This record gives sequence, C-alpha cells and structure tokens, in this order.
Amino acid sequence: MTVIVRDVRPGDAEGFARVRRAALPYMLATAEQLAFAWAHAHPDGHHRPLVAVTEDGVIIGIAQVGIAHDALEPGIGCADVYVDPAHLGRGAGTLLLRAAEEHLEERGARTLYSWVLDEPANRAWAGRRGYAPRRSAHFLRLDLTTAGLPPLQDPPAGVELRTAEDFAADPRPLFELDAVTTADEPTDVGAELDDYAHWLATTWEHPLLDRALTTVAVVDGVPVAFSAAQTDGLGRYSSGMTGTAPAFRGRGLAKFVKNASLHRARAAGCVEAFTANDAGNGPMLAINEWFGYGIGATEVRHVRTIG
Repeated sequence: MTVIVRDVRPGDAEGFARVRRAALPYMLATAEQLAFAWAHAHPDGHHRPLVAVTEDGVIIGIAQVGIAHDALEPGIGCADVYVDPAHLGRGAGTLLLRAAEEHLEERGARTLYSWVLDEPANRAWAGRRGYAPRRSAHFLRLDLTTAGLPPLQDPPAGVELRTAEDFAADPRPLFELDAVTTADEPTDVGAELDDYAHWLATTWEHPLLDRALTTVAVVDGVPVAFSAAQTDGLGRYSSGMTGTAPAFRGRGLAKFVKNASLHRARAAGCVEAFTANDAGNGPMLAINEWFGYGIGATEVRHVRTIG
C-alpha cells in the first residue's frame, strides 16, 4: 500500500496525537495540545509538522521538524520521527526523515538532531542514515494508584508552598525562575529563555499546564523552586520541569515541591505519572527513584552534520 508524506492539515491533530501516543506512550499527547503548539510556533523555528499517510488517508507516521531558533549555536535543526508500531516496515520513517532533512537544510541547518528510541533496530536505522548517538534520556513512569509516596511534610523554615495559580495575576516571577533553571539543564543544544511574551503564549497558556498542580516554593515572596505539572484529562500526569534556583539548591526543595505536586495529582484523580530525565542527571534520577519511578524507555539523541 502506498505511503505519502505531507504537511499536516486541519483535522490531522487527533491522528498525529494517536501515533505519538502509540510510539511514545510515556509522553502526553492530545489533539488540543498539538493544535495549540502548531498555532503558536515561533516563526524563527520554521516548524513543519509532517505526517505519513496511507492511500486511504490513515496517519501512520509523524515528524516534528524545526530549527532550534533559541539555541546558543546557530544552524541546528531537529527532526524527531515516530511511526505507529502497527505499521513499521512500510518506509514511512524513511520518507518522513528525508522530507524533514530537505526542509531543514533549505533553512540553513547544518547540524541535525533526532531522538531515537534505544532499541537495536532503531539505532541501526539511524546509523544507516548517517546519524551518530550522542546523549540519552530516560522516560520514567509511576503508578499513582499503588505508589507509596513519601509522606507530606511541612515546609522548611522560611519557605511557603504555593501553586502556579497563585501567580495568575503576574506570572513573571515564575518565568524568571524557569529561565534560570533552564539555563543549566543538561542538554546538547543550549538554549536561553529570554522572551517573556513567547513564554506566556506557549508555556503559561499551554493547554496541558495544570496550574493547580504546579507547585512552587516561595521565600520572602520570591519563587525559588517549582515542579511544573501537566495533565491530559485522561488521568495522566507529567512533570514538565522541576527546578531550583542556584542559590537554594542542596536544601531538598526539589523533592519537597515534587512530592506535594504528586500528592495533589493523586487526590485530583490522576492514576499515572510520567517524567523524563537526562541519563547523566544523577541528582534528579535519584529523586525520582526515591519517589518510586521506574524507567519505561530510553531515547538516544542522535546527530548528523550536513553541508
């Protein structure tokens, strides 16, 4: 059966989300989230979501493609390709990657990054196309229906516990904390978070962000640690980011806010919790192991130089 690759069209978001959930069940994916992301993509990112469809219109593969416009190094492109496991071996992944590479090269990319699930067949597929493994990251899962979460504790002296909703009138302090923690997040594509308006539109207003479950530690009125929460309305909860301002690290605040958020998530009816960590981020992996998370899958960031 013929497979073709094309740009997404109105009405494709549900099929796109279905394929991503099937290929990568440890990440939240909803049609609303994807439509939002496509509508709010930064113009400098040249984002181009692609789908591979059968001749009868069924979406069987997807690609998330764009330029890392906020990277510290110019000319970096990203092409993440996923195929529905029920439709592997039909060439959809190869067609998607080829279209993604052409798009990125035309827009000045010279270094291409792609996440690949850490399985022998996937690694070999990437290697045959000129991609070499770089760093890896783990997807973690926690069953909230059976997990023995650590008991809730009172805030440390001088620390107040709030939620993101408490900053609805002025979320800039949360943006500033997000920026300082993002700056030293383990990554092979450094980024600087400095566009408050874009952050408001794409992070603060993101349809998956659950402000009531996003938990913030505050000292003297200033946020110093946070655990961002995302929910999909299907009982699934994901930690979007957990971070602590450099001056307040080593005090257990990351554990404190994450634990409070997980307890709130379970009380709100969430049954599964997901998160992801760079394989080299030992402190955060240790924290998640302490909560009872287990590794569900691993992705390896691959890189290819072109031009």
